Amino acid sequence: MKVSCAWLGALAPGLGTPEELAHRLVLRGAPVESVTDLSGGLDGVVVARVEEVREYPNADRLTLCTVESGPGERVRVVCGAPNVRPGGLYPLAPVGATLPGNRTIERLRIRGETSEGMLCSARELGLGSDQSGLLELPEGFVPGARLVDALGLADWRLDVEVTANRGDLLSHIGIARELAPGGHASLRLPPVPGAPEVSCELVSDERAAVAAAAVRIEDPDLCMRYLGAVVRGVRVGPSPDWLQARLRAAGTRPINNVVDATNYVLLELGQPLHAFDLARLGDATMVVRRPRPGERGFRTLDGVERPLAPDMLMICDASRPVAIAGVMGGLDSEVTAATADVLLECALFEPSSIRSTRRVLGLSTDASYRFERGVDPEGLEPALRRALEVILATAGGRLDPRVADCHPRPFERRTVELRPSRVGQVLGVPFEAAALRRLLEPLGFRVSGNRRSRALRVAVPGFRSCDVTREIDLIEEVARTHGYDAFPATLRAFRPGTVPDHPLFDLEDRLRDLFVARGLFEAHTPAFAGVSGGEVRLTNPISAEEAYVRSALLPSLLRRVEHNWSRGTRDVRLFELATAFSMLKGEARPREDPRLAAVLTGRRAPVHFAERGESFGLWDLKALLEDATRAAWPDAAVAAGGPESRLLVRGEALTVRAGDRVMGWGGRVAPEAIDAPPWADAVWGLELVLPEEPGPRPPTTYRGLGPFPVVERDLALVVPDRLAAREVEVAIREAAGDLLQELGLFDLYRGRGVPEGHRSLAYRLQFQSPDRTLTDLEVDRAVERAIDRLRVELGVERRG
Repeated sequence: MKVSCAWLGALAPGLGTPEELAHRLVLRGAPVESVTDLSGGLDGVVVARVEEVREYPNADRLTLCTVESGPGERVRVVCGAPNVRPGGLYPLAPVGATLPGNRTIERLRIRGETSEGMLCSARELGLGSDQSGLLELPEGFVPGARLVDALGLADWRLDVEVTANRGDLLSHIGIARELAPGGHASLRLPPVPGAPEVSCELVSDERAAVAAAAVRIEDPDLCMRYLGAVVRGVRVGPSPDWLQARLRAAGTRPINNVVDATNYVLLELGQPLHAFDLARLGDATMVVRRPRPGERGFRTLDGVERPLAPDMLMICDASRPVAIAGVMGGLDSEVTAATADVLLECALFEPSSIRSTRRVLGLSTDASYRFERGVDPEGLEPALRRALEVILATAGGRLDPRVADCHPRPFERRTVELRPSRVGQVLGVPFEAAALRRLLEPLGFRVSGNRRSRALRVAVPGFRSCDVTREIDLIEEVARTHGYDAFPATLRAFRPGTVPDHPLFDLEDRLRDLFVARGLFEAHTPAFAGVSGGEVRLTNPISAEEAYVRSALLPSLLRRVEHNWSRGTRDVRLFELATAFSMLKGEARPREDPRLAAVLTGRRAPVHFAERGESFGLWDLKALLEDATRAAWPDAAVAAGGPESRLLVRGEALTVRAGDRVMGWGGRVAPEAIDAPPWADAVWGLELVLPEEPGPRPPTTYRGLGPFPVVERDLALVVPDRLAAREVEVAIREAAGDLLQELGLFDLYRGRGVPEGHRSLAYRLQFQSPDRTLTDLEVDRAVERAIDRLRVELGVERRG
């Protein structure tokens, strides 16, 4: 929202300097992106009249102009603009003037002719983006006058960032309401020069029919109110200087006095209006309805044929559409220089309908931007009267005394209860009822007491009806008005919440801590994918290349690895906790699975002069996958071999199984699945499906150190290669009994003395009793039981 400081000062005098206004807006939650001096770089630019235009020798696109730059002053200027003409008024930057961008005008000699200045376009002056020709000035300006004074540019502009819920700030009066010391009640609209008193009668009916025009709303679910006023005998032409200056200061280009009046009210009060040429409306009738069968296209003011959808709301005359409600008017009913009678529209539309229409058409306007955020339901009549004042003052004409007012859905103010005790609980600072009243009433809220419930009853004004609906919204207003910087910075006493987190959140936190402790960084990647990476198609994709949501997380992380490689980063460790989407047969809706994915590539540890930096391998990935599986699926196991997948190398893959279900996988990423540079190491990846309802975390237990000595035995075994070490360990633990406290593998050997197809695994067994010292006989019996079970059930022999 571009805001004129001079306009704000007219609404609420004595607000302060532009820098002070910007600072106060920031404290109120409306950041100011820029503060611009509109006269900056234009001090030396003057109004000039072109007296003569001659062809330039030996140049087709240049002309030589004689320019009146002041009373009795003539200069010659070389010009290349196509729209320069004798008698026209244009901005002139004389020799020595400095334009925006620090461009200094010098006397130039071009092909034998001297140019003593430059006639300027809007873009060269920083007043717009148009550079197709010179900025044409309306008649009435005096040559030699400062351009800043002529265009009313002695002003400052604030570019205010407005959040989607604060549609009331999309107007000068909304900004002034936030800044005025006296608040809403102290604001006064500045008088319109030459405006007569507007006297009219609102004719209210579901089908408001008056002498001048008739209004009918056929779809009251999309249009709550529609006012139509008729002004006859207007003279359409350029707006007066004060009106053009106001619009330019707010970043709007003047068009003509009727259209400028509607734009003026839009910027001042935030209410969009639209003016129709009454003579071009069939039967002087306005019908608010959806398109009828056969109405498929509509040409808007910009000359583009727009397709119509059945749910769009249209403004129509007796037989055809004349405007797209809340977005843009039609080319066939626009106000032109030949217009004599005007029908002025002021309406209230359903925000969701305007938002949907804007998205379908891909057309955003100043009007749609406000309507889809919600305009003031109580501000329609004041806005209409204000626009009529400006039209009658600038375009003349006669107002028909009866104004159509069709409102099938009357607006009623919402009342919200506010408990001072709740305000103190949320904000941490106690507020008395009187203090709350002082903070809220300047913003336009009406506050009254409620002795029974000890709560305040707050009537929400129309301009805040879209975003203030609950008690917590009022508490936010209290915090903003009190000032976020005014709250104490000390940490006060608090009561922790009694509602536990969802078990899945707890599991994700544990996994996050686990992977961060292993040196991995958490990534957040977009969920969109191409047709090869997803099963669920989006209804409204952001691009044709990413029209699906992903069915796996690992490919997204692999793209991040490629991104790091392209910037010379060799060592990459990433993980992500996110959702994958899939379609199951027989189900109408897609399935969403919480998942964990991780990638590793490069060196295990930073380069050190005493060590050789070894790269990640399968065992590193297996350790990560086992730790994650233990946290997510305590009953699952990690086994060799992976699922059928083009992502992984088959001989270097792992699978997580819980019974017959595959819950995860991991392994070496196939070279064809990632675009790797020649110097890159192997990439290892894993993906694990997380339970939607994880079981409770097992209680933390501890075991004290035993007072009796530990007895150790080393056991070397000859194990077939087909047999996993895990199966050997399980058999030893079950056979040795409760006295076995620790079991660890400390050696792997292949070679002389070990048969082909076998390997030697050496384990260290530690035995301990909590209540006595063990004898050698007890320990030897436990070891023998383990050896016997290994021989009988697994075919494992003790190595001699």
